[in-house]
Amino acid sequence: MCAGLSAAQFALSGNFPAAIAAIAVAAVLDSLDGRIARLLDATSKMGAELDSLADAISFGVSPALVLYIWKFDGNRLGWVVSLIFAVCIILRLARFNTLLDDTEQPPYAKEFFVGVPAPAGGLLALLPLILTLQIGHDGWWSSVPVVMAWSVAIAALLISRIPTLSVKTFRVPARMVAPLLVLVGLAAAAVITYPMLALASALVIYLAHVPYAVRRSQWLANHPEAWDVPPKERRAIRRAHGATRRLGLRPPMRRVAGAAKRAVSAARRNGNGGGQRRMLLPADSNRPRRAVLRGRDGWRRTGLRRNQTRPQAKDQ
Repeated sequence: MCAGLSAAQFALSGNFPAAIAAIAVAAVLDSLDGRIARLLDATSKMGAELDSLADAISFGVSPALVLYIWKFDGNRLGWVVSLIFAVCIILRLARFNTLLDDTEQPPYAKEFFVGVPAPAGGLLALLPLILTLQIGHDGWWSSVPVVMAWSVAIAALLISRIPTLSVKTFRVPARMVAPLLVLVGLAAAAVITYPMLALASALVIYLAHVPYAVRRSQWLANHPEAWDVPPKERRAIRRAHGATRRLGLRPPMRRVAGAAKRAVSAARRNGNGGGQRRMLLPADSNRPRRAVLRGRDGWRRTGLRRNQTRPQAKDQ
């Protein structure tokens, strides 16, 4: 909450990089406060309410004020846009709190947020300002109509029902720990060296993941057998479904025709040998085939031809 309010003060003094940094620090602290409270066994109802209040100020009120001071100062329509964004943040937080007590959600729902979460929404709204600071001059991305449309679009994503991935349920495999630590080190170096460029890249990547999250949520909704299995088994289920239903085509008919042909041929051979004919279905083609092969092996073991009778032993 203190970081979010400080962002508004930095914006009033014209220090926009510090305002963006303060909101980013608030986002990092927001991702840690719940885990720290659970580790210390200090969770409470009061703490949950304070967390929602801090999110509303840090990611709703402060970004709206920063945008208004930067681009909409004195513009009544700009003030309306800022109000819309702040209200949508608060509505998104209220829906999040109500979904915590919903026990009728499917098991896979915990892997997704409903809509864009508040920290990401607060930083996404500032993306035009971040690009302006990185490039060093204004452009089409920083014009008043574009900034208004962008702010309203992010506000719509906040209150939408579009699923986005939840980092809280993300599990790192043991073999990926070392590469992940390397990536974290590179990301920290990029944030220190090029803070605005690194933040803008992270926000663009986050927006790009939304179609994948939607597709993954739809796939899980259509495959209940993958709800309570680990990721490795989910990949196996996905590959199995993709192999059997690739391109939506049926299996080729040549296999069925070949099975029927073998069944008819086996029936004819059995009829010639035993004197009794029996029509077989394609599903039974494996049994007569094995029987015929065993019959051939039996004739070969005795050293006789198929229609040749075994000589009777002579009396001594």
